[in-house]
Amino acid sequence: MIQSTLGIDIGGTHTKYGLVDKQGNLLMEGNMPTSEHEDVNEFLRVLSRNITSKFDAIDEDFELKAVGVGVPNGNFYNGTIEHAPNLNWKGIVPLAELLKTHFNVPVVLTNDANAAAIGEQVFGGAQGMDDFVIITLGTGLGGGIMSNDKLIYGHDGLAGELGHLNVYPEGRPCNCGKNGCLETYASATGLKKTVLELLEQRTDETPLRGSTFESLSGKVITDLAVSGDPIASAAIDYTAKILGLKLADIAAATSPKAFFIAGGLAKAGNILMDSTRDYFEQYIYPPMQGKIEIKLSHLMDKNAAVLGASALAWGQLSKAIN
Repeated sequence: MIQSTLGIDIGGTHTKYGLVDKQGNLLMEGNMPTSEHEDVNEFLRVLSRNITSKFDAIDEDFELKAVGVGVPNGNFYNGTIEHAPNLNWKGIVPLAELLKTHFNVPVVLTNDANAAAIGEQVFGGAQGMDDFVIITLGTGLGGGIMSNDKLIYGHDGLAGELGHLNVYPEGRPCNCGKNGCLETYASATGLKKTVLELLEQRTDETPLRGSTFESLSGKVITDLAVSGDPIASAAIDYTAKILGLKLADIAAATSPKAFFIAGGLAKAGNILMDSTRDYFEQYIYPPMQGKIEIKLSHLMDKNAAVLGASALAWGQLSKAIN
């Protein structure tokens, strides 16, 4: 019988999940919308039903040992989601406790980007690396900081909320209640807002004219930028400039060996990464120049947060045994 853990990655738009063995092999995987569920209990009922239906289709005999969850504003210490700005469920949600009623195994929870960091270290490009930072670029921006081979959780379990570093104190409103947060500029959401602002400010010919926030996507913008569209190119450059600046700030505080960039917007590839690296080297503390790599996640074709959440669950099981 194959021992396995269930990894769940809850994002602002979609939730992904997978059943993972100790070697990181996916026995099954799936996804479902997150944003259409206003009530967390309804969401969990649908999620557990979807997962258990896929359990029935697995050919191998398996034993589910634990569940690991990566979720925005996840508190590792308390097993709770705390005031997540990009989720419909407000306040403090005891997610680990609620999930345990559906699967009846131990449940461990952390920030989604922390889960991605664990996945990158265990299964991806950060194997053997003790000091690195992962940045997830999706609906928002998440961060996970690994220092001396340990995730930085802070005293209250909420460390690593890098999307809420401040860029402009009187800048764009953020769902967290502040203005000018990094994720309002460097994320798929931020990129779309930048395009709309540029369309108002400039008169360039572009297929983007007439676009709405809903009709835009990161892929549409980056594809146009690759083809040389002036508005799309300017939006990517502005995003890279702000991201490079803030990565330089993070580097000054943490001195990582590398940054790994993951998430949907990371699929823009070199057109975003090359400019980000250039701005990063421009803004970095001079003694650090040329010493820190900025790399795409090695798990771009997989789900780093699902694998990381699974690895987190394996780690908690190991601690319980020892």
